[in-house]
Amino acid sequence: MKYWLVKSEPDVFSIDDLAKSKNQTTYWDGVRNYQARNYMRDEMKKGDKVIFYHSNTKPPAAVGVCEVVKEGYPDFTAFDPDDKHYDPKSKKENPAWYMVDIKLVKKFPKAVTLDEIKQNPKLKNMKLVQRGNRLSVMPVTKEEFDVIVRMGS
Repeated sequence: MKYWLVKSEPDVFSIDDLAKSKNQTTYWDGVRNYQARNYMRDEMKKGDKVIFYHSNTKPPAAVGVCEVVKEGYPDFTAFDPDDKHYDPKSKKENPAWYMVDIKLVKKFPKAVTLDEIKQNPKLKNMKLVQRGNRLSVMPVTKEEFDVIVRMGS
C-alpha cells in the first residue's frame, strides 16, 4: 500500500463536496502536471490511502482521509471542448491525462494547517513542505500519513 496527498482548492471542490457526492466518491480530474499524472496513471492503486488537502485558502490544511477506489484511467474532461480542463492535444486513442477515483474515509475533527505541518519535526522532509513543490498529487510516507492523521484526530 502507498500513501498520497491530493490538493484541491475548497472553493472548487472541498472535502464537504466529496462528503455530499454519490457514495462519497469522485473522480480526481483536471490534473495537468505530468509528474502528478504519472503518479495517478502508474502508481496509485486501489486501497491506497490519501490525505485530502485544501490549498489556496487561509489557512491551507489537511482536512481528511480518502482511499483510492479506482486506479488510473483517461481523464475524459480533457476531451470535452466545453470543459475547463479541455486539452485539444489529448486524444482518446492516446490520452495525455489520467485520473483516479477516491472515496471519503473520514473528515478530520480538526484541520491540520500547513503551519502545524511545518512545525512538526517528523514532517520536515515531507514533499509538501519542500521549496518549489507545488504538485497537486504527491506521495507521502506511511509515517507522514500517520502523523497527520493523529494531528487531525
